[in-house]
Amino acid sequence: NSFVARTNTCGELRSAHVGQEVTLCGWIQYQRQDLFLVLRDFQGLTQIIIPQDEAHSHVKKLLSNAPVESVVRVTGIVIPRPPGQENPKMPTGDIEVKVETAEVLNSCKKLPFEIKDFTKKSEALRMQYRYLDLRSFQLQYNLRLRSQIVMRMREYLCNLHGFVDVETPTLFKRTPGGAKEFLVPSREAGKFYSLPQSPQQFKQLLMVGGLDRYFQVARCYRDEGSRPDRQPEFTQIDIEMSFVDQAGIQRLIEGLLQYSWPEERGCITTPFPSMTYEEALADYGTDKPDTRFGMKIVDISDILQRSDIQFVQDALSYPRGAVKAIRIPQGLRYLKNKDLESLKESAKSQFNQEIMEVICRPDGSLKSLLTKFLGEKQQSELIQALDMQGDDVVLLAAGEHKQVCSALGTLRLVTADLLEAAGLLLRDPTTFHFLWVVDFPLFLPKEENPTELESAHHPFTAPHPSDTSLLHSDPTKVRSQHYDLVLNGCEVGGGSIRIHSAEQQRFVLEKVLKEDSEVLSHLLEALEFGAPPHGGIALGLDRLISLIVDAPSIRDVIAFPKSFRGRDLMGNAPDYVTPEELEPYHVQVSWPPAEKEAKQN
Repeated sequence: NSFVARTNTCGELRSAHVGQEVTLCGWIQYQRQDLFLVLRDFQGLTQIIIPQDEAHSHVKKLLSNAPVESVVRVTGIVIPRPPGQENPKMPTGDIEVKVETAEVLNSCKKLPFEIKDFTKKSEALRMQYRYLDLRSFQLQYNLRLRSQIVMRMREYLCNLHGFVDVETPTLFKRTPGGAKEFLVPSREAGKFYSLPQSPQQFKQLLMVGGLDRYFQVARCYRDEGSRPDRQPEFTQIDIEMSFVDQAGIQRLIEGLLQYSWPEERGCITTPFPSMTYEEALADYGTDKPDTRFGMKIVDISDILQRSDIQFVQDALSYPRGAVKAIRIPQGLRYLKNKDLESLKESAKSQFNQEIMEVICRPDGSLKSLLTKFLGEKQQSELIQALDMQGDDVVLLAAGEHKQVCSALGTLRLVTADLLEAAGLLLRDPTTFHFLWVVDFPLFLPKEENPTELESAHHPFTAPHPSDTSLLHSDPTKVRSQHYDLVLNGCEVGGGSIRIHSAEQQRFVLEKVLKEDSEVLSHLLEALEFGAPPHGGIALGLDRLISLIVDAPSIRDVIAFPKSFRGRDLMGNAPDYVTPEELEPYHVQVSWPPAEKEAKQN
């Protein structure tokens, strides 16, 4: 309450304050019959008694006529609530304030929606009036918790471990590979800045500069269009260290999260478990497994390779061909026929993968189109391998290893949604399962041209020390020193040990990725001036906070987010600018015919 025109907040008064004169400032949350109102501020609620005597008639008129959400300042005496009228659900529920004087600081016009957490309102309306939406308890809680966590992270990194907080430029140049970047025109004809998708190059250059330990709450930008639950601008906890290895970075991050973790979310246990990329793909069908529930992918190739099932034999005849399955516990009880058909159709449309189901009847016998091709011994082996119980449903797929795993991994998550919608809790939102995923491939074939390679993460990632020789002979087999941090099936961080040799960095760019290394000449030159071995990581702050508070979207933990399509609905950005404003930047707009006609009309 220092520096401001109040003695107390609306959330702090208790029975110990009875008899004191207090001044409160806040918003009128609720009014009832000109008898009392509830005043709200950032910390809580206090019930205000409107005086009924003639001497205070002007106060009664003022408060009774003030619309809900008007801002008022009241001064009065703290009194106990009458016996039986206490409200145990309110921290201030034992007292109320009897008003002596009041002032309406600002009246509120008719609201577009009620300021209540349980009020249904469209996201577009919430974003248009974001300053009103921010008054809700949940958004206030989310943003304050975010602030506390970031403050604890700063303490841990800067005060306890000697990191230096450095701001890096927002205007830079295009980086090869990775996500699309936003362009910013300059006054030099044909020349553009780029907004960095991360401070990657700068933090490496800081290591070359001898800062040893760098940290930043970094604003990052990616022009990813209308991807769901992504933001064109987002925040990372960005970290880089010299003379460190993968294990050192992992220990640092585990300690950082443990130190900054909110008490009300329980304790997190370290060290976090780790699994390789290949293990994650084989068991969960994804490089970001949700390990809160089972339903792992099981390889049943050995059991079915002796069968006469044609599509199984066709699949196993290919290199890396496999037959795999997931068991849906109690699937017969919780899933309808239409759900199973939807799952099969989803695998077909997304992965071009056929799915067969095998049902375990309550008596333990199997029902499937496949059973007529399987002897009793094979059926028994299948039941044992998949640990099948009565009423379980098994989804089976045959084909190329990665495709089969990816399809079953997706079905695993969709099935979990269906089971939970039917009342079976699989993923407890109050538990937090962290996981390191390591040993990613360094390069992947390009989707548009599989004969060419691209970086699996970014071109500055160092190869695994055991695979360095393969860089020249077979780069597709090179593992990277990249590591991802996964929480409850969401990637919340990613980093790597970097290439610190100019020669190796140039080879990766020019010979493997076929990129123009001239764009990165400043970095390549820096690596020639005694660059120390270094590595780092970036944590996605928005995603991490949204998981901690169990928010349905990262937009619920950002004060002023963009919409699904990357627009600011409150300020109507992006917006048109005049040709005169564009002239100094040597830019002309080429309008699509339909838009040009609409503007002219």
